Amino acid sequence: MRNLEPSLEKLYSFIQHADQLNSSISSVNVAWHIEHSLLVITKIIETVVNSNPDKYEWKFDIKRSYVFLVGKFPRGKANAPEIVIPKQLEQPNYDILFANTREAIKNLESANPNQYFTHPIFGKLNKRHTFIMLDIHTKHHLDIIEDIISQTL
Repeated sequence: MRNLEPSLEKLYSFIQHADQLNSSISSVNVAWHIEHSLLVITKIIETVVNSNPDKYEWKFDIKRSYVFLVGKFPRGKANAPEIVIPKQLEQPNYDILFANTREAIKNLESANPNQYFTHPIFGKLNKRHTFIMLDIHTKHHLDIIEDIISQTL
């Protein structure tokens, strides 16, 4: 399984740039990308730990296989579901968000290998595939944040 901690540390390091925005890279600022990444991790893990492992069934998916192989999502090809879109008008309490995310990751680590969530494009992802997808997703947003910061300075 992949370790999300290095990506979380990197996300945390970008808090100082939270207000930065570069509309040629993204229509939202760095704070949005940080909070969205954390929401995705916590909401998906919540779904996994509440799932019934007996209902998991692996199926081959070419899109999932390709994305997992290259380790990247294409930019601008998907829209985030409403549940993981940050809604706060003020800057969030990052310490609480990061603590909640780390706790969620511990919950996923102790989940049954066949607990899962259903991704809208990749289908059912078990515990191992969930870790991979979360790692790729978080790194996708880290890349966007890095582009915003480097082209704004």
